[in-house]
This record gives sequence, structure tokens and C-alpha cells, in this order.
Amino acid sequence: MNFQENASSHVQRQVLDSLPVLVFLERAGKIFFANAEARQLLDLTEGESLSRPVEEVLWGLFPGTAEPQTRLTGTGRSSPFHATLPTKSGRLVPVEGTYSILDPALRDAVIVAHPIEPEHAPKSRLMEDVLASLPEAVAIEHQNHVLYSNPAFTRMFGYAAEDVSGGSLRELIVPETRLNESTALLKAVDEYGSVMVETVRANKGGELVDVSLQIAPLLVGGDKLGYVYTFRDIGERKQTEERLQHDAMHDVLTGLPNRALFLDHLNLTFSRRLRNLDYGCGVLFLDLDKFKEINDSLGHAAGDVLLVEVAGRLRASLRPQDSAARLGGDEFAVLVENILTAYDLEIVAGRILREMERPFDIFGNAVGAGASIGAAMAGPDHTTPELLLRDADFAMYRAKQSGGGRYEIFDKHLEVCVSSQQERERQLRSALDKRHFAFQFQPIYRLANGRLQGFECFLSLLRADGSIESSPDLLAVAEETGLSVAMGQETLEAVCAQLRVWSSQLPHSDLTVSMNLTRRQLYDHDLIAQLRKTLAATGADPSQLVFEAPESAFNENPDAAVAILQRLTDCRVRVSIDDFGSSLAPLNYLVQLPVSMVKLAPRLTSAVVSVGRQLAMLEALIRLANTLDVLVAAQGIETQEQLRALARMGCALGQGPLLSKPLSPAQALELAQAGFRAFAAGD
Repeated sequence: MNFQENASSHVQRQVLDSLPVLVFLERAGKIFFANAEARQLLDLTEGESLSRPVEEVLWGLFPGTAEPQTRLTGTGRSSPFHATLPTKSGRLVPVEGTYSILDPALRDAVIVAHPIEPEHAPKSRLMEDVLASLPEAVAIEHQNHVLYSNPAFTRMFGYAAEDVSGGSLRELIVPETRLNESTALLKAVDEYGSVMVETVRANKGGELVDVSLQIAPLLVGGDKLGYVYTFRDIGERKQTEERLQHDAMHDVLTGLPNRALFLDHLNLTFSRRLRNLDYGCGVLFLDLDKFKEINDSLGHAAGDVLLVEVAGRLRASLRPQDSAARLGGDEFAVLVENILTAYDLEIVAGRILREMERPFDIFGNAVGAGASIGAAMAGPDHTTPELLLRDADFAMYRAKQSGGGRYEIFDKHLEVCVSSQQERERQLRSALDKRHFAFQFQPIYRLANGRLQGFECFLSLLRADGSIESSPDLLAVAEETGLSVAMGQETLEAVCAQLRVWSSQLPHSDLTVSMNLTRRQLYDHDLIAQLRKTLAATGADPSQLVFEAPESAFNENPDAAVAILQRLTDCRVRVSIDDFGSSLAPLNYLVQLPVSMVKLAPRLTSAVVSVGRQLAMLEALIRLANTLDVLVAAQGIETQEQLRALARMGCALGQGPLLSKPLSPAQALELAQAGFRAFAAGD
């Protein structure tokens, strides 16, 4: 009997369509007819053709595997079954029935079924609702055809359920570059049961979506009929991770690579050098010369703007193959690649230096920052990137020692010099940690009558054997390394304590004690607070304390200097300009700055016995100071001739090796108690 011919007749269709059960006719493994009841459940129209494999229409159709609740009779060659019928809309309907084979050779069969008892239907609907409410995208695939996709799948990938149904996920959303991955994942599911990976899939517009993908087998009645795909959008998390990774490897302020990323680049370059010995590279180490002053005088916001501007100029100065990084603070590094000699490195350093010499516009102020650059060409001794960076740092240190605004190329001689300087720095740090300092006091006299005016306090290192190491470059090294602020606080505490001791033993004394104040100390934000705290702790009379700040400290920002000096004056502390005339600063400093004394630079002290313009300038300076009631002190007096000439000009005070060497605290007290008159300038 040919079912296909009979089923095509109008009468037979009417008979089958009138039955209140699901009827399917099969030939050669494919269902070619479904009655009205079945078409309605499958969401098929009356004229819509049906030619689909049996296992796609009825999942889990394995005759004899289970007994249905209601046995349907067949031809004697019938088998009961349970199965799941996936509808076109994505619903999964559990059914039961009888599978009857009519012609084993042709594999003609009749499948009669009906949905399971009504009490089971809400459960099926509930599962559908659960899948539809999930925030994760879910797709169910059978025989490489999508049977179901939930609304979240549509939101994530842009495909409506009808666009996906019957299609292949592999063809719809798997990028071409991930096809092998997709195959491997399904193989892993078959072997291990389920897999979860982070990967990418393509949406309807072709854009890649970062997803966490879980694939699990679709089991019906214990049999694997397909796969369940669950997708979670992790794009936002990936962006956050990438941003965190970027921030971890870049300076947040300037956007330049940080030290870690710079060393990674340097490591890659070193690996390239190992493969090609002719591949030359070098490193530039850059430090701003006046960053501290700008930060202190204009504020940290101005300092941040300056660093951003410096980063921009570095980028503009470099070739495409070179890279810059901010190592921290005001320190930058540049990796220069594919060069032949150190001369190529000098060309880049010179170009950067010219960029740094141009004034920066910081909040409407034209600010000169300047830079010191150290350059090191990679050579046989540089077995690691850190060694190359260290040598560039050596060279930068030497450039800064030489006055800044220049570059130095590393060589072995430079290494010896810098190592000595760094050893000096190490000694200073150790002395600070252990408070191994000694304080000496050099007398300051009135030149007219030889009476003692006071002392200048000098800080020296105290050796382990108790001896004192005096070094003229001590403060300079401390200032360059940033230790001068801490050393200045040590000196302030010692001076105030000494003033308190002397006041108790010399109750009517008006002797003053001077101490040097470096540029860093002068612009330190904690200066006034530390001063008040120390004066309160020691009980020292602030009117007996004199701060000597170098003339160069006032040149950069006189307005800020005036504000700081006024606050010191408000604390009743006296202020003196040290090394006055060392850079031929304008004499209007005497009018602008609230100072009580100026101390002549040693070269001007020597000029008193000369002739010419320098002597005339010195005489005019002393006359102007006396007119403004500002004391003039000469330092470094070495001869009687200098002493008499200074006294004749009206210079009020003096100190130097001719008058007295620095004394210990006990010797200074003995001198003060004796009311010692050391000399008379007219003698």
C-alpha cells in the first residue's frame, strides 16, 4: 500500500484530519504528512509542505523505551513511545503514542500520538516562561538546527526567534576565525559533558560581542538530542578589565607608559638585539630642573599641568619607533630604537632639550621648567634592561650636577663620578636616619667695634669615631637629592635648642643665630607650621633667629617669595638674603622683600680691594641698604685690608677665617659669656 498516494487523496486527508490525535506518516526515515491536529501543534499552515527527518519532528522517538499511560493499538508491529515535539514557535511539547511499522522494506510507518495528560502541561509552559525570563541568552540546537531561542538571545544578537528557528548557530553567530573553536567545543561537550569558555560571537550587524559561553548536552529521557547554549554578555566587564590593565601599565596623569610597561618594551628590544647584533638602541633619562619650585610656588595643580605638557612635547619630539614613559614624579624615560651610534642618541636628546627650553603656559603664566637628560647607548656590558636604565640615570645625575638644562652621554668616567656622589647621598641618608650630625657656630662681628653680633650655625656630619666632617658641598648634595628639608628641620631644632640654652645662661643677651635656608626649604609647604611647632617646643625667642635664604631662591617667583617672607616676619623671625649679588640680581629686591639683612657673596667681599665697576656697584649697594635700614654682612673675610675697606664703606657685619673659625657649642657659649671683643677695624 502506497501511503503517499493514498494520503494525497482528498477523502483520506479528511479522515486523518478529523482524528482528535496526532497522526504522522513516515517513509524512508522522513515524515511526509501530518494531520490537522499535528499541523496545529507544529504551527504549520494547511498548505505548508512537510518533509523532515523523524528525529527532528519527534525527539527521543525510540520504540519500546517506555510505556505510555494510554496504550494505542496498532497492527501488531506497534511499539509505544514517549517523545518531545518541538514546535515552530519554540515550545517543547511532551507526547506519547504508538509507532507502527507497515512496510519494513520501505520503512513505511504510522505514528499516532497525543500530548501527555493535562496536569503535565503547566510544567512545560513554566519551563518555557523560565527560559524566556532569563537574562542570559539561550538557544537550543538539534542536528545543527535551532529549535528555540529566548528573548535575551534576540536582545544580544539581534536575531528574532523566527530568523533563528531552523538555522544554524555556527552559520549565524560564529565568526569565521572561531569556526575551529566551535567544533572543538562541541567535541569537548560530547567527551566531558559540558564546557564553559570566554569567547566572541557576532551579532546580526557583524559586530563582535564578548560572551561567556556555556554549552551543555540536551538530554531527553536520558538521551542526548542536541545542545543547549547559554550566552552571557561580558563586554562591560571586558572593557573594565582592559581599562584596569591599561591603567596598571600607564601613568594615569599623562597617559604615557609607566615604569613596568617601559621595562617590558625594553626587554622586547633586548630580545631583538640578541637576534640581530647590529640592532642598536639607547635610553634617555629625563628629569625636570625646576619642577619642585613650580610645584611649591604655583601649587600641585600647576605641577600636574606641567607634567601633562611635558608628556605632550615628548610625544611630538620622538620618531614613530621610539617610545616615552613617565617613571614617577618628574622623571621620564625614552627608548630610542634602531640607531647605529651614540651620536644618533644625541640628536634625539638635543631635540627634546630644545622642546623643554621653550616656556610652558601654566594657568596663564609663562613658566620655564628646563630639563636634565642622561643618555646611555646599549653595549656589551648591558646584559639587562635595568643596567641600561641605571647608566642613563647616572648620566642624568651628572647633567643636573653640571647646572641642568643639558644632556650627558654615559661613559665609565662619569660612572665613577656619579657613584661617588651617590655614596655621598647614601651617607647623608644614613646620618639623617641615625641623627649623626654635629653643629658648629661661626661668630659674626660688628665691623665698627669688633663686638659679637651672633653666630651662623653650620651642620656637619658626625663620624663614628666622634670626629666632625665639614664639607662645603653638603647642603648642595642635600638640596639636589631632596634631603635638604629634613636636614633643615634638624638644624632648626638644634638652633632653637641652643638659643634656649644660651638665653638661660645669658639672660640679657640679644645675640642672634643664623641658619641657611635652601630653596626647597623656603618653598616647603610645612615650613611655617614646623617653625611654630619648634619654637613652641623649645621656648626659643624667634627674634633671635635669622633665616639666610640664597638670592637665587627669589629670582624664580618674587611674588611668592614676598608672601613667604612676610609669613616668616609675622612669626618675628628675621630674614637675610644670602650670597647677595652672586647673580647681579636687581637692587629693588632690597625694596620689595621684607628682609632685615643681606649677606654679600664671597666674590663681592674680595672685590672691596679692587678698582672699577664692581667696586662702585658694591659701594652703591651698601649705601642703598643703609638708607633702607637693611644690615649688610660680608662673609669670607680673609685679610685685614678687606676688613678695613668694608668698614670704611659702611658694611655693618662680617665673618670669615680672619675673624674666627667655626666653634663648637661650648666654645661659642664661652665666647658669648666673655663679651669678647675680637678686634677693631681701625687697628
